[in-house]
Amino acid sequence: MKILVLGAGRMGHGAAFDLVYNSPEVEAVTVADFDSSKAESVAAQIGSPKIQTEQIDVSNYAAVAALMRGHDAAISCVNYWYNLELSKAAIETETNFCDLGGNNYVVDAQLALDAEAKAANVNVIPDCGLAPGMVSVLAMHGANRFDETEEIHIRVGGLPQNPKPPLNYQLVFSVEGLINEYVETARVIRGGEITEVDSMTELETLAFDDFPALEAFQTSGGTSTLPDTFFGVIKELDYKTIRYAGHCDRFKTMIDLGLCSSDEIVADSVKVKPRKVLGELLQRNLPADEPDYVLIRLEFVGTKDAARKRLRYDIVDKFDEATGLSAMMRTTAFPASIIAQMAARGDVKMRGATPQEKAIDAEKFVAELAQRNIKIIES
Repeated sequence: MKILVLGAGRMGHGAAFDLVYNSPEVEAVTVADFDSSKAESVAAQIGSPKIQTEQIDVSNYAAVAALMRGHDAAISCVNYWYNLELSKAAIETETNFCDLGGNNYVVDAQLALDAEAKAANVNVIPDCGLAPGMVSVLAMHGANRFDETEEIHIRVGGLPQNPKPPLNYQLVFSVEGLINEYVETARVIRGGEITEVDSMTELETLAFDDFPALEAFQTSGGTSTLPDTFFGVIKELDYKTIRYAGHCDRFKTMIDLGLCSSDEIVADSVKVKPRKVLGELLQRNLPADEPDYVLIRLEFVGTKDAARKRLRYDIVDKFDEATGLSAMMRTTAFPASIIAQMAARGDVKMRGATPQEKAIDAEKFVAELAQRNIKIIES
């Protein structure tokens, strides 16, 4: 099979690596980016004759469609606001498509293309990274272990191995995506009803063995389509982001001061958007690409064989010194690569524009993760 990777950033690099070294059925990989030197750098670092590179402006619909033709699947590792048009190009060219998501409204618009995707006999599967993404499939995997599931609680975080003040955080993906998660509302199921809660609220403490004090708080996007999938089935569903203790209060202060606002202000006769300024400052001042961890916890409550049961999934992944891939690259890009290959092989349960928790065979997906040494610890 031949797979197209759009975007040559951290996640594009991770997806291309997985397609080359963990995926024997993949014969060719195209890495495309607006900056051709970034695509060439990824190809050089991976060092495989399977990879070719292209220069592409993903906002140029005709150019994207022309590039997609001849590929069995395409993975979008670019910013979320391009994903709707990329989905349309994939349908037009009969190319299976998945992306890393990041925005509920864009995902809703993609899923509205279901009839067109079915007619083209392709899969369009948004939100296929880490959270949403891997954890969405794991939520279904765990729920399937019960006769009736009552609650699903998801906690996920990317953390630096060597935290540095003031935020004890490093940039592991798009700064725009990070701010988006912190300022938009979170969709949850409470008392059997879908509702929204403010991000950066409902702070709680949690513990992982051999880690210092941790906290978790509401953030946007992590549940993605899960509330709709599980509506009428479970009573409680939520998602919170894990950080080192103290991070939430520090970042929320910046939000409360208006530094994440997209409303223009005038400073010294110059119009600026505080969010853009903050994003630039975060990129300049926060560390990036240092050794990291990804922590994942899913907790389930339900009944099995007429008895009330609890189930916990824990995953602790870390920077891979042998490959140079961060934990965030492994746990975000690898799942997207797995799903793109499943679609290209015809292993997805249904065609159309569908949430991954409905379309992806959870048992096969978990087996693919294990082959990449991303393993679930059950308790």
